[in-house]
Order: sequence, then C-alpha cells, then structure tokens
Amino acid sequence: MSQAYREPRLTAGTPCQPIVVIPARLASVRLPDKPLADIHGEPMIVHVWRRAVEAAVGPVLVACGDAPIADAVRKAGGDAVLTRPDHLSGSDRIFEALQTVDAAGRHDAVVNLQGDLPTVDPLAIRACLAPLDEPTVDIGTIATLVASEEERRNPNMVKAAVAFPLTTPGRPPVGRALYFSRLPVPSGDGPHYHHVGIYAFRRDALARFIALPPGALERRERLEQLRALEAGMRIDVALVDSAPFGVDTPADLARARTILTPTK
Repeated sequence: MSQAYREPRLTAGTPCQPIVVIPARLASVRLPDKPLADIHGEPMIVHVWRRAVEAAVGPVLVACGDAPIADAVRKAGGDAVLTRPDHLSGSDRIFEALQTVDAAGRHDAVVNLQGDLPTVDPLAIRACLAPLDEPTVDIGTIATLVASEEERRNPNMVKAAVAFPLTTPGRPPVGRALYFSRLPVPSGDGPHYHHVGIYAFRRDALARFIALPPGALERRERLEQLRALEAGMRIDVALVDSAPFGVDTPADLARARTILTPTK
C-alpha cells in the first residue's frame, strides 16, 4: 500500500484537528456480539481501535451503542462514549458521539472507521484524509483496484466510478467520485475500483449529511454515500494498494484470526 499512498500536503483546505470515531453496536444477525468477538485474547473492536491509534491522525474515540463495548475499549486503555442504541447508521452514531465530546467544534474533520475492520492498514485510515487537501471536497474516502472478474461481478463489492488524473508529486492518486454502484461501472474497457467504506468528513459536511433524508438512488443501490452525491456534496477518492475486509460471518472471523496470528 505504501507505493500508492503519500503524506497529504498541507493546503488551506487541509483539516488541522481530525478525530477518528469508530461506531460499534452489538446487534448483528450473521455474527452476534461482533465487536466483542475474540481475536487472540482481545475483542475485535480493540484491534480496530489499536490500528486507528497507529494511524496517528488524531485522537480515537469509539462510539458505542452498548455498554459492554465501551467497557472493553476502556479496559484496553481507549476512549469510548455511549450513544443511543437505535441509530440507523454509523454516521448518525459518530455525529452524536462527536457532539458529546466536542460540542465546541475543535475537531474540523472526523474519520468514520467501521468497527469490523480488524485488519485495516493504518495507512488506509490516513489516506482517506488526503482528498480533503482540496477545499471544495466535502468527504474523502479510498478505493483499490478490483483484482478479478469474480470481484468485479460481486454485488457485495461496491464499485466507485472515478477518473483518476495523473498523480501530483507528494500526493496519492486522487479523483472525484461520480457514482458508486454494486454493478461493475463504468462499462467498457479499463480498470474498476473497489470502494472501501472508510470516510473522512469535514465537520460541517457531516452535520449536513446526517440531516439529509435518504435519497432515491441510495434506496435502490442500498449505498448511503449516494445520498451525499444526490445532494450535490463532493466526494473524492484516494487510490490505495489494498483493502481491508469486513468481518461479517464466522468464516470472516476465522480469516481475521489467521491474518492476525502473532508472530513468534
């Protein structure tokens, strides 16, 4: 991943005080109590928290829908805040947590990091902030090249329609997102990009986003980010070398345990 990622250059648009917020709740149909699933003696949410700390982009907070998650994070030495358990999305949960811990607005950007990515590379967390170098970008996110025809056709692997320009020295390849789909868009010859659902919101963009009603395209594709595009918000995408996988099933959990096996 280090080949595609470069440290963001500071511009007038670059956030100065970002914070990483990890939304987590126990309700999961396919893997009950998922955030607390054991991976080599520690809950999965703690592994995600540790990688966010390693990213070193700012303080890390876990926004918890349930008290046992907060207890696990605090036991590991992390910061956690309890939120309403009935939020419909992680974006709503992180906004409540942010308002709780930072009502004064000191943090000018927030990274929404999913709590089921225990193998996430810290550089991927940092890379999603790179698009915010451009002052007109509301939301930054990341993508990686689709590696196979099977992945290209897989509706669970969301594709980002992005025309990446030539790389500017000192930056990762960054392009403007034109659409996101479960289908392999765009058509025709050329690469396809797998969208990785890690987002960096400007503070005011997050407030605007969670106030929007669900959009028509969002409901059709079941992709929350389309709500932002429908409302005219700008999402830019940084290209990275590899993508973490989300843990949604017992098989995913077994795979994560294998990947994260401590070296002797």
